Amino acid sequence: MSNDTLVAISPSRNKGIALVLTGAALWGVSGTAAQYLFQQQGFSPEWLTVVRLLLSGIILLGVAYKNERLKVFEIWKTKKDALQIILFAILGMLAVQYTYFAAIEHGNAATATVLQYLAPALITCYLAIHSRRFPSITLSVAVIIAILGTFLLVTGGSIRTLSISGWAVFWGITSAFALAFYTLQPSKLLFRWGSMIVVGWGMLIGGICLSMIHPPWAFEGNWTIPSFSAVLFIIIFGTIIAFYFYLESTKFISASEVSLLASVEPLSATLISVFWLNVTFGFAEWLGTLCIISTITILSIVKNK
Repeated sequence: MSNDTLVAISPSRNKGIALVLTGAALWGVSGTAAQYLFQQQGFSPEWLTVVRLLLSGIILLGVAYKNERLKVFEIWKTKKDALQIILFAILGMLAVQYTYFAAIEHGNAATATVLQYLAPALITCYLAIHSRRFPSITLSVAVIIAILGTFLLVTGGSIRTLSISGWAVFWGITSAFALAFYTLQPSKLLFRWGSMIVVGWGMLIGGICLSMIHPPWAFEGNWTIPSFSAVLFIIIFGTIIAFYFYLESTKFISASEVSLLASVEPLSATLISVFWLNVTFGFAEWLGTLCIISTITILSIVKNK
């Protein structure tokens, strides 16, 4: 590969890295905000999930319609694309949000995150089986470092802090599978229709499906200025912007790299917990931070073959 080709690829690759890092960081902060709502304000994960999906879906599709008009609805003209967007909405968008929130409710944001970040290993194993070859040494090392860093960051290096309920374990592991599906499944849809249309329909359909089980007017919790601000942040920054950036990044870098770079999520969740919830940040947490930064550095300098 010539130097000219590398120069041409670099800006797009850097854009992909920046998108996934920003999206994952916002995701992490919103997870901490969700824990605040569940544990201190009495909100339910069902209500928060259905409201964020419905509102975010409507806003994204509204923006997409303003920019692209009737193209927003053309995705339903092809039977295959229509089926794929429904699968993405239910098994990807709805599943990854609800299972993560449910894991937080039954445990906490830290244990929910460490279980969810089994997803990079799941994705790497799937891609290795699908391509019938072992992942590269670099990618394998990055997976190990990312998982190790996540573990240290959210547990402080003590396995005893993962003594959580069976439901927390169930929802956390389910969240990992949902995140893997969410990352891999919509790749063709994204290239044909763009992130805004795909994410918008995914959120709206997911929200409508959940509304049949838990309608948005079935509210539980306490409305205060802090809780209203947390809900607003989760919808705008932790949902619309974060999910859009995350999926948009898959256009520029591989699914394995996206899932690994997204390990910055527990870093942002932990940092905001330190400054907001006064969580102690010791040696193990800083070591975990170093591991995650190392993963980001490795994937930033390694070029795709």
